[in-house]
Amino acid sequence: MNNLRLKALLAAGCFSLGLIGSAHAGGLERGGYDIDLLFDPAPFATDLSATYVMPQRDLKNAVDTTGGGLTGKSSARNTEGYWVPYVGFKASLGYGADCLVDYSQPWGASSNPGIWNGSYSNTNTQIKSNNYGATCSYKFDAGKGQLRFVGGVFYQEVYGFKESYIDPLFGTAGGRVDLNGNGWGWRAGLAYEIPEIALRASLVYNSQVKLDNISGSLDLTSIGFGSIPVYGEASMPDSVEFKLQSGIAPDWLAFGSIKWVNWSVLQSIPICTQASKGLAACTTVSPGLFSPTPIRATSLDLMYRDGWTVTTGIGHKFNDQWSGAAQISWDRGTSHGYGDQTDTWTLGGGVAYTPSKNIEVRLAGAIGVLTSGHSGTLTDKNGYVAGTDVSYDFGNDLVTAISGGVKIKF
Repeated sequence: MNNLRLKALLAAGCFSLGLIGSAHAGGLERGGYDIDLLFDPAPFATDLSATYVMPQRDLKNAVDTTGGGLTGKSSARNTEGYWVPYVGFKASLGYGADCLVDYSQPWGASSNPGIWNGSYSNTNTQIKSNNYGATCSYKFDAGKGQLRFVGGVFYQEVYGFKESYIDPLFGTAGGRVDLNGNGWGWRAGLAYEIPEIALRASLVYNSQVKLDNISGSLDLTSIGFGSIPVYGEASMPDSVEFKLQSGIAPDWLAFGSIKWVNWSVLQSIPICTQASKGLAACTTVSPGLFSPTPIRATSLDLMYRDGWTVTTGIGHKFNDQWSGAAQISWDRGTSHGYGDQTDTWTLGGGVAYTPSKNIEVRLAGAIGVLTSGHSGTLTDKNGYVAGTDVSYDFGNDLVTAISGGVKIKF
């Protein structure tokens, strides 16, 4: 095999199609965590990329099950397109040490069905995140290759709002809850590399991020209650990802990955009044806002199960300037009877153009299927029942994505 060309394959950005492969992945995942830039062999490298994902999840046969008597729209587009940016800078510090600092938006949601038969459940939900990470590694010779220890920390901000009709008791009056929280996480992992055959195997764990300081407000101005200060707590999930790639023939590379994300940590998140903080526990079964002893103002019902993503693909270096890759991904849906996040199958491909040894330009795209299902009621381990406000069906829907990026090495 041509060793120089295989080393170039190992470093080629088009073989890091993580954002494309996880287009509209389960849970609240958008970009997830990506530290591939840390492995770039250049002394210094910076990467700027963005992915635009266009899911087209359409709900149908929606029935209001609150008793509120909604008989309007029985169908709605539940998804919106969204951007996923990434900025990273990697530096080799010498003596086998490398460090990466990066900015990403790992989590998010954008559901805007508007006014429909499920308006007591949701009319508009928007969740966003910011993640600032610092990850370092130390590598040393081991056998035919190099063993690398990986470790790092990241600071995360999660914020957003949800709008819906308040309660059938108040007709079609609308309310809104705004929330924000932040926390720290860490990662640790191992990697083994043999650059001569473009082999790299890595296993990385990312910890949970505890958002134990969630705060915000519940706006009930439409029914004369004004704005009520609220609080809550939740954890963004931990994850484990195994990646493997290797040269298989001159100028050809095979790659794949398996990722587990602990989305089951997010079931129903109770949001309680600040006035009750320290006086009573904030749980999904705490007395509601309109009870004689109000504690729980509202809740964010997710009811997720763990997510699994499996990806496999192949890459080829055509010449010193052009390389390409194709991959297929399966993402196990995190919904299991409540919600519309069923299994997703995605086919992606991309090209990388290297006009000089210092610059690499990437363009990629993906198309996939969001599989069909039904949403109704689901009970958590505490006896809380989600999905009592609407039931609906959905068929096989389309998701597409485009991605572009520039990497500069020096």
